[in-house]
This record gives sequence, structure tokens and C-alpha cells, in this order.
Amino acid sequence: MKNQSVKNNIDWISVFIYIALVTLGWLNIYSSSLLSTDGTYQKQLIFICCTIPLIFVVLFVDGKFYEKYASIIFGVSLLSLAGLFLFGKTIAGQRCWYAIGSFTLQPSEFAKAATSLALAKYLSDTQINLKETNRQIQALAIMLLPVILILPQPDPGSALIYSAFILVLYREGLPSWYVWTAFITIVLFVLTLVLEPYAVIGMAFIVLAIIHFKGRVVDRNIILSGILLILISGFVFSVDYVFDNVFKQHHRDRFNILLGKTVDMKGIGYNTNQSEIAIGSGGWIGKGFLEGTQTKGGFVPEQHTDYIFTTVGEEWGFAGSFVVILLFVSLLLRVIYLAERQKTKFSRVYGYCVAAILFIHFFVNIAMVIGIFPTIGVPLPFFSYGGSGLWGFTILLFIFLKMDANKVNEW
Repeated sequence: MKNQSVKNNIDWISVFIYIALVTLGWLNIYSSSLLSTDGTYQKQLIFICCTIPLIFVVLFVDGKFYEKYASIIFGVSLLSLAGLFLFGKTIAGQRCWYAIGSFTLQPSEFAKAATSLALAKYLSDTQINLKETNRQIQALAIMLLPVILILPQPDPGSALIYSAFILVLYREGLPSWYVWTAFITIVLFVLTLVLEPYAVIGMAFIVLAIIHFKGRVVDRNIILSGILLILISGFVFSVDYVFDNVFKQHHRDRFNILLGKTVDMKGIGYNTNQSEIAIGSGGWIGKGFLEGTQTKGGFVPEQHTDYIFTTVGEEWGFAGSFVVILLFVSLLLRVIYLAERQKTKFSRVYGYCVAAILFIHFFVNIAMVIGIFPTIGVPLPFFSYGGSGLWGFTILLFIFLKMDANKVNEW
């Protein structure tokens, strides 16, 4: 393998976008926490400074190290998640952090990179064929192991992020019906909450009938159509039970607010309502840096963390929001481009893992802030306050940039 200079070969476009996002993120944290007395923006500046040596360490390590020790890194990550049940600190009802004095560390943020490495290691095996059921189960098990440890903390937001790996598996040959099944399941779940179960089943019957009679091989499809209708009916009638007995009350409240079944602007819907007001008040060009009335008035809870995008919307308006979104989209497209030019499957799969994780964070956070997705605590990469999140995303991205810069694909 050629020993190439990281400085000369690192993708500086991705680095510059990263620097721009981190800088803009800190400016918004500064604005949203300027009047607070807990030193939020000062702490975030320290976290940002700490990323500099962290990046050098990630880039200094030989690229093949990450592939060779992917399984060990993954195992250590799982142990760190399991250790929370014994040694974790509970904050706001969640046992998600290790505490050393006043400093806290959230291992689930680093588990994303570890899981990406493990999945890339598994899928890079030349014998792996995701058309085979046993291979599908093994790949899904790698995804679900962290989820099993994260959900009981409870941290559904972090657990949701691991669904992003489905996109990676699809890219590597997972049958498309998995993706379609997941999509249809979500649609049926939401429709059942909004409409009566029999109405949803009736709609499903009409769709299946159209598909059935449109097909040329009627005899083969009628049994399959009947089985699908039975499965859909069973799922639809189970939605109310799951919603009432599995979901917790605050989850039910957030879905009811989102679907318009409940109006509670001063209670569970307060965050979303204030978020929409803040973003809407920014207009086309915003009120100006440090001039947001909603931001300065502290009307948006958790504005420096999960709701940081409301500061962008209020103070920078549509124009500023568009620039931020454009930066994220540019980074995602750049990572995908770099992933596609890799010559080893390990590097390519890991690159797609990076893109998938960043995408799901970006998409869910923005959707949550503008009120089209329930509030579940998903931070905006490089923007939201927190050392663990910033370091986790930085490690995730720069491991891949190291692979690309050193041409790990060349032997």
C-alpha cells in the first residue's frame, strides 16, 4: 500500500464544509445562550478546540487499523453502552452518560462510528451475499445490538439513528422489499392513528385489488394478495394496542399533537409551537445576528441543543436556513461521491454509513423543529451543543477522510 501524505490527499472540500458547519453552529449556540449563566457557548468553544487534537489522532492512525480492529472497537463500544446500567449518570430521566466530576460523556455518540466500522467489516467479506436470509439476519444483528442497549436508557432518539443502516444494506444488495415494507408499515401506522382501522383496511384492499387485477398472472397473485390483506389487517388492528400499551404517555402526546388530534400549546406542544413561531418570524432574511426576540426571550426550550435550527431560522431567515441546508446537502453528496470512488468494499460501505447517519440526523432534526416529526431528541450534527455529539460526528467523518486520503484501497 502506498504511503501517501494525508495533507496532500485529504479531501479539503469536505474539511472546509465541516469547518463551516462547526463555526456556524458555534455562532448560533453563542446567540441562543448569550444570556445564560452556565457558560454554554464557552464550553462548546472548548469542545471545538478539543476536536483539533482529536482530528490529528484520527488522521495519524493508519487507515488499515480501523478495518483490522473494527470488531474490537465495536465490542468495546457495546461494553461502554452496557456499563451505563451500572455506572451511568441519570440526567432528565435518561441514564445515558458517564460522569467524571462535572464532565459527562455519552457513549452512544461514539457507538455510531464503531457500528459503522463493524458493519463495513462484515459486509466487506467477499463471501457475504445479502440475498441470503442468514446474512441478512447477521447484518441486522450488528445494527440492533447497540439499539438493544440504548432503548432501555431510555434514549429512543439515539436508537432511531441506527435505522439509517438499512439504507447502507440496501446499497449493498439487501432486497428492496425490506425498505418498502418498512415504509408501508410507517404509513399504515400513521393512517391507523388518524383514521378508523376499517377505513385503512378498505384502502389497503382497494390498492391490492388494483395491483392484483393489473397483473397478468391472476392465479398466482390471488393467494399472495389474500395473505397480504390478512397481514395488513392484523397489523392495523394491533396499532391501537401498541400505541396505548407500549408507547409511553409523552410519546402518545407528541404523536397526538403532530397529527392534530390534541391541541396543547402550553404543555407537550409548547416546544414545537415556539419553534415554529421562531422560524416563521425570521422571514426571508432574518432579524439579524443576536437580534432574535424568541431566542433572547428564552421562549424555545433546549434551543442550544435539539432546537438550535430555530436560531438559524429566526436570526438568519430563509436565506440563512437555505445556506445551512445547502452545506449539509453538499457534505452528504461529497461523502457519497468519495464513497463511490473507493476501490475496497470496506471503505465504500463505511463511507455510506457516514452519509446515512449524517442524513438521518439532519433530516429528523429539521423535520422535528418545523413540526412534521415528533420531538424525540435528535441533535443537528456539528450544530447542537455537546462535546460527545461533536466529537462523535468528527470521529465518524474523519475516519472516512483518512481512508480516502491515504488511499486505503490501494495495495
